[in-house]
Amino acid sequence: MGSADDITEEKPRQLPSTASEEHQSHEEDLEIGDKNITNEASSPQSTDPPQRWNQSRMHIFRTLVACFGLFIMGMNDAAYGPLIPYLESFYGISYTTVSLVFLSPIVGYGASALSNPRIHLRFGQLGIAVLAPSSRLVAYIIISQHPPYPLLVIAYICAGYGNGLEDAAWNAWIGAMSSANEILGCLHGFYGLGGVLSPIAATSMIAKAGLQWYTFYYLMIGLAFLEVILAIAAFWTENAKKYREQNARMDTDDQGGRTREALRNRIVWICAVFLLIYVGIEVALGGWTVTYMIRIRHAPPFPAGMTSTGFWLGITVGRVVLGFITPWIGEKFAILLYLSLSAGFHMIFWLVPNFPVSALGVSLEGFFLGPMFPAAVVAATKLLPKHLHVGGIGFAAALGAAGACVLPFAVGAIAQAKGVQVLMPIVLAMLVMDAAVWASLPGLKKEKS
Repeated sequence: MGSADDITEEKPRQLPSTASEEHQSHEEDLEIGDKNITNEASSPQSTDPPQRWNQSRMHIFRTLVACFGLFIMGMNDAAYGPLIPYLESFYGISYTTVSLVFLSPIVGYGASALSNPRIHLRFGQLGIAVLAPSSRLVAYIIISQHPPYPLLVIAYICAGYGNGLEDAAWNAWIGAMSSANEILGCLHGFYGLGGVLSPIAATSMIAKAGLQWYTFYYLMIGLAFLEVILAIAAFWTENAKKYREQNARMDTDDQGGRTREALRNRIVWICAVFLLIYVGIEVALGGWTVTYMIRIRHAPPFPAGMTSTGFWLGITVGRVVLGFITPWIGEKFAILLYLSLSAGFHMIFWLVPNFPVSALGVSLEGFFLGPMFPAAVVAATKLLPKHLHVGGIGFAAALGAAGACVLPFAVGAIAQAKGVQVLMPIVLAMLVMDAAVWASLPGLKKEKS
């Protein structure tokens, strides 16, 4: 703090100073979409030193606010599982219809992927800090009024839009920092912490206190309102001018060009498809495990609700602990190893017809699933040029949200005809597919320190 290094780190990137340099930069832009995988893996990165999360008090504050945003996101996503049985009875709807609460956020995530680069260029990170928590706040106010089911689905779309904005923005920002694996592990650890506390809060309020399901969203309203205030205070000076100076190649006349460039990049597509499958697995397990435990393992409602807590606790601990191991063995090998171990514990969860063993199996499965999202983001920031981080990671996160919507919805639709036990073979097949997709990614260097 206060050193020459700190001053250097905050120096904005400079625009090309001569016509020849500008022409050369333009030619480099055009080449990216047509490079082969090997060249993509060695795409030029910024020569500026990466930011550190603790380089100033304001940086620490912003990082903690980003973590708080992911905490609320985790509470949002993990609430589906405990609430599904009560939504079914409250609205008198089937598995397929109630599964629309999983499917609806994809619309919001898709809209966020298209608007994220534009918001950054017009308003900077401050735009994300205002729009993302405000979208969730509006959604939670609507849900708390237990509206007709179609309006409830629209409210979840609004929440998905806010989640999508933050998911891309904070992952791209922190993923480019020094010690990104460790910091992203902590960031996503807060997401997992929200996932741990959400089922406890929802199950306690409904099953123990006898409250209606929608009272849970009174709590979410308070958290979202607090985030609006904190996020605006933290990112007040992060305006469009500052963002464009730090990302000089993303000029305002080329917004669509950068989005198209990201979509032509094979690294973006590999990471996006990987996250589509991975997030689908994560949310399907988190969302349907409670119902599976009640219907198949015949567990009482409260212990069944706690298995969802165990799963998200496993994800939280895995993200924090394994986030320090992943850079030592390399992101590519680490994720393949974690997928293999997750598949092994999933088999225990599935094939051992004993409630305590199933609960332990799904918790350990969550532990090894935990670090995969942050590790994939770090891999993307290493393999992509800096000016594609927001657009590329935003698209990958949006496709990941599609997995979070489509796979749980598919499980619900199939469960309507075949029973909720279909969750197990579907998740196992998805784990195998995800390993195949990740194996196609170019190799990454291990971190030496």
